[in-house]
Amino acid sequence: MKSLHLTSLVLAASAALCLPAAAQQSNFPTKPVTIVTAFPAGSGPDAVLRQVSEKLSKLWGQPVLINNKPGGGGFIAIEATQRAPADGYTLIQLDSDHLAALPLLYKAKEYVTLNNFDPVAPLFRTPFFVTVPTDSKWQNMKDLIAAAKAAPNKVNYGSWGIGSPGHLGGEQLELLSGTEMTHVAYREMSQLFTSVGAGELQWSFGSLPSSQGIYKAGKLRYIAVAAAKRVPQMPNVPTMAEAGGPAGFEVNAFVLLLAPKGIAADLKAKIHADVLKVLADPEVKAKFDTFAFETITWTPEQIRSNAEAKGKIYAELVKRKNISLD
Repeated sequence: MKSLHLTSLVLAASAALCLPAAAQQSNFPTKPVTIVTAFPAGSGPDAVLRQVSEKLSKLWGQPVLINNKPGGGGFIAIEATQRAPADGYTLIQLDSDHLAALPLLYKAKEYVTLNNFDPVAPLFRTPFFVTVPTDSKWQNMKDLIAAAKAAPNKVNYGSWGIGSPGHLGGEQLELLSGTEMTHVAYREMSQLFTSVGAGELQWSFGSLPSSQGIYKAGKLRYIAVAAAKRVPQMPNVPTMAEAGGPAGFEVNAFVLLLAPKGIAADLKAKIHADVLKVLADPEVKAKFDTFAFETITWTPEQIRSNAEAKGKIYAELVKRKNISLD
């Protein structure tokens, strides 16, 4: 009788181990989840991630902890995360440049982000505006491009770092408009827009949250948004094409969640579905609106394809000027 009972226990345990992955993943999470982010505390991506994490925590019934590890071009966060188990309990928040530009800018490292992480869920996409000093003579992109053509390398623009969207966006504008301009890289984003406002820089790309302080102080203007359509928060700012710039030219970045390589498909699908539920929450949408962040609902496969498409554009720009951070 005891032998029969023991056999039943062994069979039950074996059956539990053989449960379909979907059944096992339905219980996720059973302990706290940590999201490592490459962005500093207080930044736009950090602010929305904290709200998303709060909503996920309520949905999952488990704490969702944020661990900020900015710096090093994203490698500090990456190195702290990539060797974690691919069990969904450790995720990382990166942006499209960490996926598309990082492998091109650090060739000596031979590091390809998407070879080490699997996209899990999208968060948002942010467009970039063309900012100029308030007293600039340029009223639109046509004026800016004409000035750059008239005086090659005399027009300068700034960005928040070599290989940033602000820098590579400027390189792409040069390529599409047949101009040559001088790039000035800044370490601090706040100093970048202070310099634009002071007239030390003639123009720069900038997201709405990063440049709004100087804009509200009346020291800079937006002459275009590098997007296919106008941004609801700034409806009077024309698109790049409307302002006389290259048609179809867009500068943006998207932010997402990834997991260490090898996460189970069912678990990835669950986290993706739950994040999309949170993104549809009115409070989250309102937070995104304050930053002019566009909610995206891409599948993991669409995240990968969009990153690869951006990587192809960046590869041409990096090769053209031999841009490197090695």
